[in-house]
Amino acid sequence: MAFIPLSQPLLREKQEELDIQDLQGLLRLDWKIGQFKLWSGFYTRIDQVFIIWGFICAVIFLTAQFLPISWYTQAIFWSVLTLVGTISMVIFTWFWVSVERLRWLLYSWIILMLGAVALTDMGIFYGWGAVLIHLCPLWLTVSAVGYLFTALGVRSRTFLLVAVIHFATIAALPYCHGWQFLATGIVMAVSLLVLAEWQWDMRQSIDFDVLTPEQKLFNQQQQKLRLKKKKVV
Repeated sequence: MAFIPLSQPLLREKQEELDIQDLQGLLRLDWKIGQFKLWSGFYTRIDQVFIIWGFICAVIFLTAQFLPISWYTQAIFWSVLTLVGTISMVIFTWFWVSVERLRWLLYSWIILMLGAVALTDMGIFYGWGAVLIHLCPLWLTVSAVGYLFTALGVRSRTFLLVAVIHFATIAALPYCHGWQFLATGIVMAVSLLVLAEWQWDMRQSIDFDVLTPEQKLFNQQQQKLRLKKKKVV
């Protein structure tokens, strides 16, 4: 097996033949008004985590950009939302990362998120100017590092590209002048929502000991269906 699945496109329409770890907690949406379809799609627990973090990023950085709220209040606000996002991430992804042998990746994201919010809070409450003037680069860097870890863990060019986009945004921030929080929020939130809406490339799933023999057999059958569908296409 190649280290990176070069045969897969970076992003594609979501596959219906999901493994057991993706089916757990699957959310299907079919919003209609009469015969008019507003929105239709399905979202795994991983997708749901992306949506939660996308919402959190949008709220945090749009608030920082547009609302006249004190930094102290915002620090508390950011901390609460980050804690909620981190707890949700653990609850939603634990089974998936256990099956995929990626618990280390979850731990890495937890350390990155809590470390970044702790540094942000100390910068605000202790008046650390070096931190305050670099809040946007700080969070973009933390996210980019997390995406690099994810790219390594799932062997994905998509996450590698997202990491590069975040690093490139850091370089472009000086040209955003007074709109750095808006630019940061857009890049972080849109990246997460795109990852939630489309299927990204990754290595084959792993049959780990947490799965029962029946669940392993189910995954093998789903993999055969995916390969069959790929050949037809």
